[in-house]
Amino acid sequence: MESLQGQFLLSTKQMPDPRFREKLILMCGHTAEGAIGLVVNHPVPEVTVADILTSVSIEVPDFPLPPVYIGGPVEPETAFILYSSDYRARSELAVSETISLSSDMDLLRDIARGRGPRSYLVVLGYSGWSAGQLEGELAMDGWLTLPGDDDIVFRTDDGEKWQRAAQRFGIDITTFGDTVGSA
Repeated sequence: MESLQGQFLLSTKQMPDPRFREKLILMCGHTAEGAIGLVVNHPVPEVTVADILTSVSIEVPDFPLPPVYIGGPVEPETAFILYSSDYRARSELAVSETISLSSDMDLLRDIARGRGPRSYLVVLGYSGWSAGQLEGELAMDGWLTLPGDDDIVFRTDDGEKWQRAAQRFGIDITTFGDTVGSA
């Protein structure tokens, strides 16, 4: 199977795990050894970017900060920053040509100083799959794969991301999979 890095995983009605119901995941890495992605449409109101900055002794700015997201059930205490590639961090993973991923403290400092990337999400935890696990879930029609899209990740309301990602490719995800079969 080709790498899904930089693509979306969109949960379908056949998704057996309720934690991923109506979730949109941006795949950050996918190899024969496994896969990692971040849920990009599940903000968590109990934690703020200001809380994260304070916890690592970074001064909280006086300008508005975006919400914090739950990226998945693995390592929920670890913060990641998914951001537009107009910013370069010392330690980063290129997710696509236009999106990068890092947990670099300097990136958090620059965000607090207003010198960070144009667009970003602060995410706690990640979604991970061991070797072959994601391929098995894809075979059971739990996920639909679609090209990733910066506008959906960074500039679409969270409550609309799941449906908007499908609609962009002419799919009504609310009825997708009602009839399953093969030719």
